[in-house]
This record gives sequence, structure tokens and C-alpha cells, in this order.
Amino acid sequence: MNNLVLRALTGVVFVAVLVGGILYSPLTFVSLFALVTGLTVWEFSGIVNRHAGASVNRLINTVASVYLFFAFAGFCADYVPSRAFVPYLVSVVYLLVSELYLKKADPLKNWAYAFASQVYIALGFSLLSVLAFQYDALSGRVQFEPIYPLSVFLFLWTSDTGAYVCGSLLHRRFPAKLFERISPNKSWVGSIGGGLLCLVVGGALAHFFPDKLTLAGWLGLGLTVCVFGTWGDLVESLLKRQLGIKDSGHMLPGHGGMLDRFDSSLLAIPAAVLYLYTLANC
Repeated sequence: MNNLVLRALTGVVFVAVLVGGILYSPLTFVSLFALVTGLTVWEFSGIVNRHAGASVNRLINTVASVYLFFAFAGFCADYVPSRAFVPYLVSVVYLLVSELYLKKADPLKNWAYAFASQVYIALGFSLLSVLAFQYDALSGRVQFEPIYPLSVFLFLWTSDTGAYVCGSLLHRRFPAKLFERISPNKSWVGSIGGGLLCLVVGGALAHFFPDKLTLAGWLGLGLTVCVFGTWGDLVESLLKRQLGIKDSGHMLPGHGGMLDRFDSSLLAIPAAVLYLYTLANC
């Protein structure tokens, strides 16, 4: 099976699992992204241990990240109180104090990468629950609203598609690079094409879900996700360039690792949360 077919099959399965997991029920949504969080942090811990000279405790780091995701989901869904976060704080203290006794060569590096994975990956994914569980004033209860987290991924996929198509077709006429030092293949014309296609999808979402956001609200969310998703992609490119690796892993045939697939979302999700909260308070 050639790489193009393998990549296409993996992509179809990936999208189907993600969309189905988000839409089917709150349980599948939480279970799916708890798994994604754990696999991504496990992968990140492994690559920094192998390529950056760190000695991050992969197990504790991964368990802590998954617990943070569950704590966020439970709290946002109004199932658990805020004290559910206490065990996570204990794990953070453990990651700090344990370096006093482990006698590793570079404890500062271990701290840096462990907490980077918690803020960069675990918190990023955990904020999906802020999007998914919304308080409904009419019923006085928290409701599961899968369209908000799903829209983030729809905008990201749209942005990637638009950037690839426009960049491939127009890069010779408009060769200006977006960020050549980090990612030589990204062009300004591709990024603009991705943003324009996100506006089209935003218009479609406004048509089908006018009760969730206004047209301007959906368009603004699309552009926010597009911009921050591009930065998220560049952040991971910088990480891989610094570590001297091509892919973060090999878990997804033809697509690399988990971080390769979710890099854009790790900045786009927090940005979407900030955007929606700002919109709600304006």
C-alpha cells in the first residue's frame, strides 16, 4: 500500500472517529479526548526524553494529564465540585519534589518539559470541556453542546485544506513565505486561502446553527481558530526543529504522531474559549 493511500485511509478513519466521538454522547466525547490527551503527553514525554536529554517521568506525567482532563470535564459538566482538582495539584507537587530525591542529571530540564506538557497539551485539551458543556439559562442546567468543540476541528481542517490548495496552486505567483525560518513550506497565500475558506464554513455554521452564534460570531470564531491554529502548527514545527526530528511519532500511519495531528488545536482551543468568553461578555 503506497503512502498516499495509507495516508488517505488513516485520515478518513481519524476524522470519522473524532466526529463520531464528539457527536455521539458526552461520555464518548470525554473518553475519546481523555485518551487523546494521555497518548499525546506520553508521546511528548518520550520524544523529549530521547532527543532533549530529559528524564521526565512518563507515567506520572501522563496520568496527571488525563486526570486534569477528567477533572475539567466533570467540573464543567457540573458533576463534581472544584475540589476534584486537588489530586492534580498533588501530582504537580510530586513532579517538583521528586526531583530532590531522584538525583537526575538535569532536574531543571525535567521540570521544564513536564510542566510544558501539562500547560501546552493537557490544559489545551482540557479546555475542550469548557466549549462542550454550556450553562443553559432557560433550563438552569449545564447542557452538552458538541457543535462548539466540533466547529474548532472543522475550522482547523478547513484552514489546512484551503492553505494546501491555495499554496499549491498559487505559490509560484505569490512566493512570499509565512515563517520560512520555522516552516519553509508555509506561504502567505496559503494562509490567506485557509482563512477565506474558514469564512465560508463559518457562514455555513451560521446558517445551520443560528441559535448558537450570530453570523459575525461564527466568522470571528473561524478566523480566530485559523490564526491560532497556524501558530499552533508553527509551535510544533519549532519544537521538532529544535529536537532534530521529522515526526513526533508513528502512531498514525502516514500522518506521524499524535502531536503532529493535534498541534494546531493546542493553541486553537484556548483561543476559541477566550473568544467565546469575550463575545459573551461584550
